[in-house]
Amino acid sequence: CPLGIFVIGGPMGDGGLTGRKIIVDTYGGWGAHGGGAFSGKDPTKVDRSGAYAARWVAKSLVKAGLCKRCLVQVSYAIGVADPLSLTVFHFGTSKKSESEQ
Repeated sequence: CPLGIFVIGGPMGDGGLTGRKIIVDTYGGWGAHGGGAFSGKDPTKVDRSGAYAARWVAKSLVKAGLCKRCLVQVSYAIGVADPLSLTVFHFGTSKKSESEQ
């Protein structure tokens, strides 16, 4: 972690429900979320803007016919501007083989 270690993790460190209802309302419970506060309207917070960007990418891949189902996973760290990782899951619905992607 760029800003140090987490001393208390898991449910004991982040047991609140903030943002979880928004995830269910927005994605129907299908999308995963790492647990940051998805609430608020500040577009500079990666919890919200990263989720919106990932959703746009997933919808665009499906709309373009590259796959029928898609989940885009983005990982951020506190204090780091760029994502640490970006992964696209197509659940075997892509028209392209793994080597073509």
